[in-house]
Amino acid sequence: MTPVSPGYSLPETIRRLGRLEIRARHIVEGFLSGPHRSPFYGNSLEFREHRQYTPGDDLRDVDWKVWARQDRLYVKRYEEDTNLRATLLVDCSSSMSYGSGAMTKHEYAATAACAIAYLLLRQHDAVSCWTFDSKVRTRLPFSSHRGHLNDIAATLALPPMGPKTDVTSVLRDAAAALPRRGVVIVLSDLLGDLTQLRTSLNAFASRGHDIVVLHVLDDDELDFPFEDPARFEHLEGPELLECHPAALRTGYLAALEKFLQTAREQCAAIRADYALFRTSTPLDAALTALLSSRYFKRRGG
Repeated sequence: MTPVSPGYSLPETIRRLGRLEIRARHIVEGFLSGPHRSPFYGNSLEFREHRQYTPGDDLRDVDWKVWARQDRLYVKRYEEDTNLRATLLVDCSSSMSYGSGAMTKHEYAATAACAIAYLLLRQHDAVSCWTFDSKVRTRLPFSSHRGHLNDIAATLALPPMGPKTDVTSVLRDAAAALPRRGVVIVLSDLLGDLTQLRTSLNAFASRGHDIVVLHVLDDDELDFPFEDPARFEHLEGPELLECHPAALRTGYLAALEKFLQTAREQCAAIRADYALFRTSTPLDAALTALLSSRYFKRRGG
């Protein structure tokens, strides 16, 4: 079931992630019973089973009679508890093929997507995976079967091919195709025009989706460590630039900060979670920070 792909560190990442689970911060809909509260929760629900209490569960669901007998906390689960539906949108444009370390941006994003899918499938949630560049290239249907991870991994193992990224257009198309509420997770370097990112993400928010944007960038892109004269190739076009990096560094870093600030602000405007993933950061640490942040926001919300 675990995907096998050269350069991917998924098995080790999953092992180190422990029992972390992804939970939507908003009420979501689904078809099968699971750990996510149904919007139809009420007194008419039929009791199904107990499960051990985990931090964040509603204390109103604790079965205090069981606690009195066993000195352990268990919560009641009902037939209308429902599964999460999560959609992974993974950038496969040519700019994602860049990498200065152990993994390219695409390999890092693909590994992160597989790890997230594994966590979701382990808790019986339904996962769909899309790949895109200037348009949607592949679209796997929703499935909650553990074997679905193999299909996701096989799709993400394909090398980036698209000439450029058009995140905003793809997001608008995806929002129209996903009317049912769930979690939408975007993994991309976001290279391109971000002026309409807020509008595109809002197409999901207006339908009740919980949105997560994982901004994947290489260390070279974030630090600009180049010193010797070099020729730079446009990652999503034919342009070439021959220059001395030292003359560009200050201006580049200023433009980069503006770019990152725009991405953060566009996401914050519609309350989407945003996280910058540096490809040199161990993936388990990056995902742990993300999931911990979402957990505490969920508790606070």
